[in-house]
Parts: sequence; structure tokens; C-alpha cells
Amino acid sequence: MDSTARQVALGIGASRLAMGLGIFFATQPALRALRFGSTDAQGEAMAKLGGGRDIAIGAMTLAARNNPAALRTTILVSSICDLADAVALGVSARNPETRAAGIGGILSGGAAAIAGLWSWHRL
Repeated sequence: MDSTARQVALGIGASRLAMGLGIFFATQPALRALRFGSTDAQGEAMAKLGGGRDIAIGAMTLAARNNPAALRTTILVSSICDLADAVALGVSARNPETRAAGIGGILSGGAAAIAGLWSWHRL
């Protein structure tokens, strides 16, 4: 197993887990940090849904750290989710109210997808 690719995959997994925990347990502060404004109960519920997904994928990635095949699968799933997030936030960037968050999401989701796919390719 390529040790650099493994470290990248585990770094992405740890980051995803941390972000998911923040979004799930401190939703409003996390949304402000991500450049979203305040939201209502429905928006908070949707954010928690995404946070829960990130907790699950991050935990699965870290749990697969010693299993090359499982790590390769989880980093691929993680990368696909990051790419989908970048596209979804790209759509959000068209709205002036969510433009800053959308641009940030394009950059962070796109970078995570590229790094994850690089890692997947090398594992």
C-alpha cells in the first residue's frame, strides 16, 4: 500500500469526521464558519443530515485504515460525495445569499475529490 496515499485517505477521513461532528452537534456555528447564514429548523435538519453522512463516511474510512481494499472503497465513496457536494454548492453559488458558501464548497469539495481520487488511484 502506498503510504502517502494512505495518509491522504486517512487525513480526508479524519477531516470529514471532524467536520461532520461539528455540523451535527454545533450546526449554527458550523454553518456560519462555512459562510452560510442563519437558517431555520428545516435548513438545520438538512445540515445535520449532511453532517451525519460525513460522520459515517469519515468513521468508515478511519476504520478501514489497515484493510487496503476497504480503504480504497471508502475513499472512492468519499471522493464521489465530495464531487457531488462541489457540484451542489456550485449551484448554490448562483444565489447571492449563498455565493460565498457555494464558492467555498466548490473549492473545498473539489480539492477533497481530487485528493481522494489521487489516493484511490495509488492505493
